[in-house]
Amino acid sequence: MDSALLVIDMQNGFVHPEGSLPAIGMGMPNIDKVVAENAAVIEASRAAGVPVIYTRHVYRAGMLDLPNRMVDMLPAGFELLERGSWDADVHDDLAPVAGDVIIDKNRFDAFLYTDLEVQLRALGIKRLLVTGVVTSVCVESTVRSGHQRDFEMYVASDCVSAPVEQHQAALDVMAAIFAKVMPWRDGLPAVLA
Repeated sequence: MDSALLVIDMQNGFVHPEGSLPAIGMGMPNIDKVVAENAAVIEASRAAGVPVIYTRHVYRAGMLDLPNRMVDMLPAGFELLERGSWDADVHDDLAPVAGDVIIDKNRFDAFLYTDLEVQLRALGIKRLLVTGVVTSVCVESTVRSGHQRDFEMYVASDCVSAPVEQHQAALDVMAAIFAKVMPWRDGLPAVLA
């Protein structure tokens, strides 16, 4: 199997109604449907023997490793996605199981400062079907980076979410150069081909 499912940052802090970002009005559109579609593609991937790889966007206590620009975007004293917290955990409906790979990161690009590429190469992965949040930030950054590393990238358009004004534009940019963008029920068979 030279394909894998890459689930980007489907954590409580982003997608659970009580997560840190939804709690301050920064929730993702259509997130209930996106969580349900992610659950379905994860189940289908496991059934097909496709490895499932998760990323978790996490910060140290006190958010010491938060990028400078993000400090200005968040309310003063606001903390989120602290390593080891419920906020940083993958949503229960999508929880990893034994054998899944989990990559912790503190930058948008899941390849940057992580061993994601090493893990993929060790598994013999050449094609990635990508899901998750935020379409225009971590998903797009990771897809661009994967493309530059010569992975064949696919984006499951029904398994990603971002603010309305960014979502479709990000999908269009990725489809123009960096990935094949399609609903997961079309994307998973393409990845398995």
